[in-house]
Amino acid sequence: MKSAKLAITMLMLASAARAVEVADCRLVPGWEQQGPRREFVADNLFEYMDGNAEGYLIYGFTRMEGVTCTSGGDSIIIDVSEMTDADAAYGIFAANRDPNQAVAPIGMGGQILPRRATFCKDKYYVELAANPEKDHTPALKAFVEEMEKRILGRSTPPDALAWFPTEKLMSARLIPESVLGLRLLKRGYVAQYESGKAFVVAEESAESAAAVMNKLRERIGQTTPTKIADEAFQANDRYLGGLCVFRKGRYLGGFANLPQPQDAASLATALVGRIP
Repeated sequence: MKSAKLAITMLMLASAARAVEVADCRLVPGWEQQGPRREFVADNLFEYMDGNAEGYLIYGFTRMEGVTCTSGGDSIIIDVSEMTDADAAYGIFAANRDPNQAVAPIGMGGQILPRRATFCKDKYYVELAANPEKDHTPALKAFVEEMEKRILGRSTPPDALAWFPTEKLMSARLIPESVLGLRLLKRGYVAQYESGKAFVVAEESAESAAAVMNKLRERIGQTTPTKIADEAFQANDRYLGGLCVFRKGRYLGGFANLPQPQDAASLATALVGRIP
């Protein structure tokens, strides 16, 4: 028991040390720290984020290390948030990125704008905000390049994003809870198409996924069995329109918000073929 507790403590300390190394003004020559470092956990994040804290907690926020850097009359606020896992880090990045700007290949994904830069790598979500109002791109880029090097772990987007068929795909992102507005689907990816939307939810096991399928049948009612993957059904729902839900091992997926259930079933067949 003592060995297990010691191992957990060491992992937490290692994680914290890595965040400190990333949030460091000395990474770029000519910049120095102003004021004390910022440290927050889930219980007191609201003291720093005020009304925006919930937007972090919902994605599995665990801790934050922050610092303010200055050079001449310029300042850059750096915050490094540690999330529960890489999916959560990518999820909060996708939720906060500028949808009108391209995603750059920085870690799992990033953006560098004139006064703001964000990126995610492994379970870390990094934000930089520059002042005063002018183009700070060179400084932000310099910090991002050095910070990205110091974060170990996953540097590719979540696998689930590649499972969605690309034809007429408009967007895809992590939904941290109540996928499709259903509490039974706790966390998963949703893709918006020109017509309808697709989803993929990973359960802990095939058995737990099967249990959720049974509850979904009861929740939706008047479902028709469909031969897709391990099991599937289609239905017309008051809120979700024509839909089809399937289970493949521990994964639940399907299409919704289509005119007819048959349309959803056809698209779900294409989706299930892309899931390993």
